[in-house]
Amino acid sequence: MIAVIDYGAGNIRSVYKALKHIGCECVITRDKDEIMNADGAVLPGVGSFGDTMDTMNSYGIKDTVIEYINSGKPFLGICLGLQLLFPESEESPNVKGLSVFDGTITKIPSGEGLKIPHIGWNSLKINKKSRLFKGVEQNAYVYFVHSYFLNASDRSIVSAQTEYGVTIDAAVEKGNVFATQFHPEKSGETGLKILRNFADIANGRKE
Repeated sequence: MIAVIDYGAGNIRSVYKALKHIGCECVITRDKDEIMNADGAVLPGVGSFGDTMDTMNSYGIKDTVIEYINSGKPFLGICLGLQLLFPESEESPNVKGLSVFDGTITKIPSGEGLKIPHIGWNSLKINKKSRLFKGVEQNAYVYFVHSYFLNASDRSIVSAQTEYGVTIDAAVEKGNVFATQFHPEKSGETGLKILRNFADIANGRKE
């Protein structure tokens, strides 16, 4: 069972449908017991860093997410769900994130020919040791929608990067925690492969 954590984000249903499409048993929930009992949990994200942290705090989801991550069970953050794993974002000064990892979240600099927000398909430079990207081809294309980007302090957690005027840390993973800046649920067969890899990790399937 995979819990899709519900704090009202707009893309929750599409993540749920993608997981169902690949045969996952899953539930959309903000109930602490349901989340804590799940084999894996997904934190989707669409919206602003500050508003989302406020909502998560009001629902008590922030503490549940931290407790879930500390339990050692597989956790996947998507888009804003990646950014929330870090201490803060330039988007919402003085708002504290989950601080699972350390790094900076800053606005993508505008440049000639670059539109902000960054919306569309970009290729990935993948760390071959990544479990989340197992079987995914180097330079595979995935779908992004974002204005802010991660530069992780610990370079060892970066599992994929992309280029959009600057080098963007497009995915991270360490231990039981995985996150992508792009949207696997909108990234065609490549995205479904990534979700299957996470589901396999959550189900304890080995190589």
